Amino acid sequence: MSRMTRQQANALLADGVQADVRDSAEVLALLERQFEAALRHRSSELTGLAELLAPLLDAMEARRQQRVALVRALLGENATMAQFIATLAEPARGALAAAWGDLETTVLACKTASTRNGGLLAEQFTVMQRVLHGEDHTYAPR
Repeated sequence: MSRMTRQQANALLADGVQADVRDSAEVLALLERQFEAALRHRSSELTGLAELLAPLLDAMEARRQQRVALVRALLGENATMAQFIATLAEPARGALAAAWGDLETTVLACKTASTRNGGLLAEQFTVMQRVLHGEDHTYAPR
């Protein structure tokens, strides 16, 4: 990567956070659709949703890695995003702090939805295994 100015790095970081805010909202909406599809046992819809989720999550992960690298390059190996935000002048500081807060909130909601969806899918899988193969102790002596 070519050398960039601090101003360019700041702009890249701010743009990346905004992109993640946008994409995380879309991920959350897709996770809600995934839950509804799982409840209704619509496997083809689940497959389609997974295909929509994957590139969004990959892009968010790439931006996260870039963000970590940039903040560390600017402020040191153990620097955090909060420390980076604190270095900015207003109004950039307030705008990025608000966007970062929105991102954190949405990511937590995504994690909660993902855990819920995974639990539902695991439960459905367990039920289907019992239906297909019976329970281990069904014919065991008492």
